[in-house]
Amino acid sequence: MVAGRFRNENPNGCCWVGGILASVLGVLFLYRLVVRKRRRNGSECVKGMRTAKDEESISVNENGQGDLDVIVVGAGVAGSALAYTLGKDGRRVRVIERDLSEPDRIVGELLQPGGYLKLIELGLEDCVEKIDAQQVFGYALFKDGRNTRLSYPLEMLDSDVSGRSFHNVASYGKCGKKQPLSPINLLTSISVQLEQGTVTSLLEDKETVKGIQYKTKTGQELKAYAPLTVVCDGCFSNLRCSLRDPKVDVPSWFVGLVLENSDPSPILFYPISSTEVRCLVDVLGQKMPSISNGKMANYLKTLVAPQVPPEILDAFIAAVDRGNMPTKLNRSMPAAPNPTPGALLMGDAFNMRHPLTGGGMTVALSDIVMLRDLLRHLRDLNVHLLSANISTRSTHCPVASTMNTLAGALYKVFCALPDKACYDYLCLGGLFSSGPISLLSSLNSPPLSLVLHFFEVAIYGGASGIIFLIIRAEWVRQMFFPATVRAYYQAPPIK
Repeated sequence: MVAGRFRNENPNGCCWVGGILASVLGVLFLYRLVVRKRRRNGSECVKGMRTAKDEESISVNENGQGDLDVIVVGAGVAGSALAYTLGKDGRRVRVIERDLSEPDRIVGELLQPGGYLKLIELGLEDCVEKIDAQQVFGYALFKDGRNTRLSYPLEMLDSDVSGRSFHNVASYGKCGKKQPLSPINLLTSISVQLEQGTVTSLLEDKETVKGIQYKTKTGQELKAYAPLTVVCDGCFSNLRCSLRDPKVDVPSWFVGLVLENSDPSPILFYPISSTEVRCLVDVLGQKMPSISNGKMANYLKTLVAPQVPPEILDAFIAAVDRGNMPTKLNRSMPAAPNPTPGALLMGDAFNMRHPLTGGGMTVALSDIVMLRDLLRHLRDLNVHLLSANISTRSTHCPVASTMNTLAGALYKVFCALPDKACYDYLCLGGLFSSGPISLLSSLNSPPLSLVLHFFEVAIYGGASGIIFLIIRAEWVRQMFFPATVRAYYQAPPIK
């Protein structure tokens, strides 16, 4: 009744109040709808932003602009030293190595004085300490009861500068943290990622290498991207064909013996510890006598032993009788890559020379120093690498070209000429011996000096045509006009 009496008494006021209430409720309803929609759109927007960010991250990585600057394939002497050097310079480096176990091989045991100086330049000189490495001060040649000594020209250098020879296996895990032959010790001390895996292919886009595809130790297939990929996977490289047309020459085999408890003598034998001397016997041809049926032992005792100096003959025979004779196929491959943006070849994957001169590690370290110096001019590899036009050819310094040519020339001279020709030339002494040994030690490496000495030796036996073929394979411009190569590959000025 009261309510009815209210309506009857003020009908216009009731309508006015109802309209206000309806308007307020409508506004509240619309506000709630708008808030819900904004929240839903905001959530979708954030989700979309995250998705876009993830996609952008994937795209950036595929373009070689992710969390890596350099990928190094292989953790041997070249790969480990390169990764350490670039990591020390602040580069983000990942190393993929197929096998991290201790090696059992007869390579990487002799470092020339020039290579030791490169270790100092890289800050890695303590790598050859505390591994029973032996100092090498030159060579002695023995022939027909005569002998001559060729000393390294070390007079103007510090007393600790000399060649070094050491046991490759012993250097794994038994040395300081910077030992280049121990990638685990070397690389875990700095910001370098080291992973065991097998690289199966290079990832290319528009003829530019963007990264690698590899299989982990557990068999998982993964990809990694970086502006620069450096292939250092050794003489058996499975990626070499992607970056060059390999033309490998196989002149001979090396049969390795270890002479125990013999007095170290710096001849064609070299000490690898305080009690062991490595003997490398060159066997011509692509086939060698069988070790299992005793033909190799008979070959060494009947044909090689008569040439061994009497001072170490007993130790030589004892080593043959023990029967532990690892072999190595000698390979020679000139530096002739196909320039591929985003990727480089280094070490034995790029270039091999006959191991007669023991120059492999010296060449690799020299190339690493040059690559380091080239990359130091590039603050951001993503921006400047392609415009810098850095190629494997530009990182192959004249030291390497001279060492390669010298190794090939000496081996072919010993095969083509009577040994007496080269031996008599070196016995002349003075510049006739100090010049070649300076080249051999990598302490002095002008190519013209090499050509001069070779022609003087050739006068004794008429082999002047040998060196021309070797120089041509090593690229004339690289050997005789290195300044033009460096200028061509010089990085653009950074603004």
